[in-house]
Amino acid sequence: MDSKCTEADGYLIGVSEDRNKRCRRTMEDAHCFITDYNSISRQGFFAIFDGHAGKATAEWCGENFHKTLADCLNNAGSETVPEILNKAFLRVDEQVNEKEGKFSGCTAIVAYIQVKGDQRTLYTGNVGDARAVLCRQGKAMRLSYDHKGSDAQEAKRITDLGGFMMNNRVNGVLAVTRSLGDSVMKEFVVGNPYTTETKLTDDDDFIILACDGLWDVCEDQAAVDLVKNIKDPQLASRKLLDHALANFSTDNLSVMVIRFT
Repeated sequence: MDSKCTEADGYLIGVSEDRNKRCRRTMEDAHCFITDYNSISRQGFFAIFDGHAGKATAEWCGENFHKTLADCLNNAGSETVPEILNKAFLRVDEQVNEKEGKFSGCTAIVAYIQVKGDQRTLYTGNVGDARAVLCRQGKAMRLSYDHKGSDAQEAKRITDLGGFMMNNRVNGVLAVTRSLGDSVMKEFVVGNPYTTETKLTDDDDFIILACDGLWDVCEDQAAVDLVKNIKDPQLASRKLLDHALANFSTDNLSVMVIRFT
């Protein structure tokens, strides 16, 4: 189901999602976007959550992550925004593991755009393999890290903690090595995010947030090239989703395109 392009001060936002009925019986993704975030003009919060073993954790995060982050931002001392993002991810992880996360989990890609004067700074945090890609002068800049069992660095972290990898899955079960929820595997599958900080300039056109259903079948630059000349982000998000389906993605699909204005 598509939503219409959303226009807000500083942003044009498009979201497309599809269960991918050829391969998936249920839709386990959730998303959220908020403009004038935390009551500050032109600030933004954008996120996609890709659920597994059910949709409960992803849906809870879609409804509540922004509230937890706002609370962490409003009560921060001398912490940097990346440190605050890390705290928010861990607090959300605790919150979902009290209930929803006992039985399900989700990956997350979160983008927070902070406004100070005329400067907008883009902060991202992710766990799992949902991804953020910024278009800067037509070039793709990845602002996330794929936490997968196939990643040597992550696999070593798991085995150093006493876990094991089988078929690129943590303890033979989970394909991602970091997530929100998944309480029974929390010893190994942590909620600490990879974070980035990027000062936005006139060279930055848009950012793509998407779950691995897109990135499994589309490289970062290919995604940027597909939509860099499409000014309507709703049409752009739909083009990326259709591209993933045409290239036989086997997962749920959620794609968000945020154009800076």
